[in-house]
Amino acid sequence: MLVPVLVVIDDVFSKVAAYFGTSRGAVLEKLLNVIAIWLAAWLAYQLVKRIAQRILAHVDDHVPGALSAAEKRGQTIAAVLRSVGRVVVLVLALLLTAAQFIPIAPLLAAGGILGLAVSFGSQSLVKDVIAGFFIVFENQFGIGDVIEAAGKSGTVERMTLRVVMLRDVRGVLHVIPNGQITTLSNLTRSWSRAIVEVGVGYATDLDHALAVFHDEIARLRREPVWGARLEGEAQVGGEDLGQHAVMVRALLRTRPGAQWDVAREFRRRIKNRLDAEGIPISSLPPAAHPTAAAPASQSLDSVLPGG
Repeated sequence: MLVPVLVVIDDVFSKVAAYFGTSRGAVLEKLLNVIAIWLAAWLAYQLVKRIAQRILAHVDDHVPGALSAAEKRGQTIAAVLRSVGRVVVLVLALLLTAAQFIPIAPLLAAGGILGLAVSFGSQSLVKDVIAGFFIVFENQFGIGDVIEAAGKSGTVERMTLRVVMLRDVRGVLHVIPNGQITTLSNLTRSWSRAIVEVGVGYATDLDHALAVFHDEIARLRREPVWGARLEGEAQVGGEDLGQHAVMVRALLRTRPGAQWDVAREFRRRIKNRLDAEGIPISSLPPAAHPTAAAPASQSLDSVLPGG
């Protein structure tokens, strides 16, 4: 079985050598060189991936559920390193392979002229790459951050020097060229803020309502699961005297990316607490609310506490 295979291989080498006007030894040498080039390219890319993995391992703080700033930075650098490394290794392997059969000096010169011509016709591509470089260099955002850019918002799933990919709350993946990002909002950098607004009726004792808010925030902070997500002191106050309700706003400073979970939990808690305290949540005119203390024909001042 082996002998016929060797005969076929020998015949192939003879035909290739005759076609290029060279010896079978030269053909074998070129073939071995090409195999060595692509084996070296594969090993080089494995090294790039290993370096990227070492970067991820170095920044991993082994805390599940949230990415630290160092982890986001590490994932971003690792992703860009893999992307750039793959292109560089592939281009070098192709050039070295071509050099085994043809002189590449004229090819490189022609490539330079062609690259100059392409650069004029592909200014947007060059702009994307330059913008991507500065995004990574200045650490404007990283993988795992929630950002708003080019009219889209979502979590950064992947980024290269050319594009950034965002996944929004509906699961839609948006691919945005870096050159189109002229204004960027990072919602999860350093710290975040949960904002909860609740309207209470004008018949409510506002001081009592504010005390309830403060007490509920203190209870939330005492629980280890939620206390670990809060930072600094909360701010609570009457934000607006609306047409039908007094708007109470609570500002809770949180760890980056925790603001949405904290806001949902605090809304649930404050709703139940206000119900237990008998404080009505109002979005209706005073006359329409079942606990209204004055008819709608009265002036606003007469409905305010002490009015």
